[in-house]
Amino acid sequence: MITQRFQFPALFLFVINLALSLCVLVNAANLANAGQNTDPYTLASPNGQLQLRVAQDVEQGVHYSLIVSDKLVLQNAVADIMIQDMQANLSKAKLVDLARTSVERQLQPHVQQKSKWIDEQYNQLALTFDNQLTLTFRLFDQGLAYRFSTEQHGELVVMAETVGVNFAADHSVMFPEETSFISHNERLYLPKKLSEITPKQFASLPLLVDADGIKLVITETGLRDYPGLWLEGSDKQGFNARFPAVVLDSELKQDSDRNENILKRADYIAKRLVIDHAPKAGVFPWRIFAIGQADADLLTNELSYLLADELAIDASWVKPGQVAWDWWNANNVFGVDFQAGINTQTYKYYIDFAAKYGIEYIVLDEGWHHLDSVLNVVDDIDIKEIITYGKSKNVDVILWVIWKTLDNELEQALTQFERWGAAGIKVDFMQRDDQAMVNYYWKIAEQAAKRKLLVDFHGSYKPAGLRRAYPNVITREGVRGLEHNKWGDYITAEHNLTLPFIRQLAGPMDYTPGAMVNAQPNNFRINFNRPMSKTTRVHQMAMYVVFESPLQMLADTPSHYLREHESTEFISRVPTVWDETKVLSAKISDHIIIARRSGEQWFIGVMGNSMAREFTLDLSLLGLNETQKYQMSSFADGINADKYASDYQTRTETVTSKSKVSITLAPSGGWVANLTPR
Repeated sequence: MITQRFQFPALFLFVINLALSLCVLVNAANLANAGQNTDPYTLASPNGQLQLRVAQDVEQGVHYSLIVSDKLVLQNAVADIMIQDMQANLSKAKLVDLARTSVERQLQPHVQQKSKWIDEQYNQLALTFDNQLTLTFRLFDQGLAYRFSTEQHGELVVMAETVGVNFAADHSVMFPEETSFISHNERLYLPKKLSEITPKQFASLPLLVDADGIKLVITETGLRDYPGLWLEGSDKQGFNARFPAVVLDSELKQDSDRNENILKRADYIAKRLVIDHAPKAGVFPWRIFAIGQADADLLTNELSYLLADELAIDASWVKPGQVAWDWWNANNVFGVDFQAGINTQTYKYYIDFAAKYGIEYIVLDEGWHHLDSVLNVVDDIDIKEIITYGKSKNVDVILWVIWKTLDNELEQALTQFERWGAAGIKVDFMQRDDQAMVNYYWKIAEQAAKRKLLVDFHGSYKPAGLRRAYPNVITREGVRGLEHNKWGDYITAEHNLTLPFIRQLAGPMDYTPGAMVNAQPNNFRINFNRPMSKTTRVHQMAMYVVFESPLQMLADTPSHYLREHESTEFISRVPTVWDETKVLSAKISDHIIIARRSGEQWFIGVMGNSMAREFTLDLSLLGLNETQKYQMSSFADGINADKYASDYQTRTETVTSKSKVSITLAPSGGWVANLTPR
């Protein structure tokens, strides 16, 4: 790591700025200089393809422009933060220090997602002002990020933060529009133009902007003791920040155990105490602009992880795996000699199924306890017996809870779960990301880790860095997933082909794939208790390779999986964490062809949209050894999958790195394969 620091006089600053400006490509400089009132400070990504120009003036404060491969993308975007009793915001503060840093290293994530190792390489520019604020920019080959920090101590009341994201043209947007701060953040990505989005319209993150082929995904990480960032329309071909203010008073709605009325909010968005022995308290979240010069680049982008808080616990006990899930299929097991439902015998059946296929976990979702208390177990459930039975078969149990009910008896409940031998908790229905609720996530992560409990957050906001500090937070929802098939017809193949490029960039997503009853759009039916997918069987199977979740659900009933043994046997072999990921071809809303390696085995997943497709798969990804043979076991859409979506065909063949494989996808189809060295 190389670090240089400069203290000014003004003449020295002028010389530095002049030298830095000369380093920027002339074409890029000409594109970005409009509207700059001072000579900008410049920064380049390690490969030189991203160029950042930062300036300050009395009207806008600090503003910045981003050039990608000589194309102006962000133009005079604005960053500022307003803290009560601060001397001045950045339009009036004076720059007193500038520091440049370059970093190049490899990281090994404690719970792998895309790969065993992550390359971290960036150039950094930190600007410190006389009001004790520092604004730090980091430029990676994969995008731009910035955050504020402060050296002020004592109570900080953050009145507002300006995130003025201004684009150079009227680009297309994939806009996850929201109607309220009370939200599960499970949205469709609506295609819009920037000019069509008014200041009254707002979205949760992440969202995607298509800047004439350059894809830019906006999200955040390092979110702690602060509200989540939402974006509303602006009159400048871009977005402005919208934050949920601090909640001063709330209550549960009448006859509800989960839905709240927010009775009163403060006129500020955060109140923080910064003291000498808690340096993180003076650091604010990172604003991320992930860049994909090809759509495929977004599938391997790791900025959300790289910029997050570093490990806070011993995570050696955290065990990724698959989960047999009860709620989507409404506990509808059949062909048994007992009454199916929320009872001990049914969950033993789930455990037997999981043990048969080497599935690591089952989850007891809503219904196992009375909703007034997470310790008030219903009469038909014997938790100790279920957990003990599971352990005898190497299957662990995860327990569902509502966040507020859990919080009311947190210490007692988590200690009891630990005594029972539970492996984790699924915490649901938070539906907020104001400062207090963000802090709740961190509290649960810490308290669960003390008891070696995994955490799966549902009814949640998007991942925003917590998983790196607390890897026991192994996945979360915040995604419009398969459960919506129970009540809606909008979970299409195209929707499934937006999620990996946008939502998955922020972190793992508990989409809950695995439907064994499958339909094409013209014969899809909504059925809450006996749901189906609006895709082919093999499209569902391919999700286990394409979609990332270190805790991956099998959503359908064990009775279907047992009946569909061939499909289930394949799904159960798919790892949930990966040593290596290679994207072979990808286009948003169109298709994904991705290969992932675990040890010496490769898995390839292909997902297509609602049009029938044909591809040729080049297996050169297997390496330079052309004599190494692999046995490839594949599932393809059946010849009648365009009418009967559960139709599939299998094939086993020997291939090498020189092989090419023809793939035919039905509408809303898929293809999936496992390659094992011979």
